[in-house]
Amino acid sequence: MSQKLFLLFSIGRDRYALQASDVSVVLPMALCKQVPGTPPWVRGLFSYGARNVPVIDLPMLASGQPAAIRVSTRLVLAHYAPAGRAPELLGLLLEQATDTLRCNPDDFLASGIANEEARYLGPVMRHQGALLQWVKVDELLDEATRALLYPESDVAGTAAQEAGA
Repeated sequence: MSQKLFLLFSIGRDRYALQASDVSVVLPMALCKQVPGTPPWVRGLFSYGARNVPVIDLPMLASGQPAAIRVSTRLVLAHYAPAGRAPELLGLLLEQATDTLRCNPDDFLASGIANEEARYLGPVMRHQGALLQWVKVDELLDEATRALLYPESDVAGTAAQEAGA
């Protein structure tokens, strides 16, 4: 398989990777509009062009610690397309998201741990003396959070009901 580009970032002392093809744009950290009633790791909404994009704090989701406010903390707008859904943008707050790596995806090997609470954690590879873990964007949100952040359009639902009536 050919080499692919990955965006590297940190959660605590550990390093992680997103496949660059999952990334739409990397922005400096930005303020988000808070949304009461969401899980603590949902940072809020970010206005991008004509869209409002939900943003999650990935360090908060993974470790319970919010992303540190640093120059290297980035807001990454990723393509989020879980099975059977149209692609959407999902904002990810990521620490130390300033490096990339070009490698063969086959260099990542199964971690040997099946963690249903963190299905987004994919295979691992040895990189610079430590393990680097691939984060699968499409697996970041559980069904309940996906329904909260990407509700079905009321207009589409109403049109479908009227068509069937």
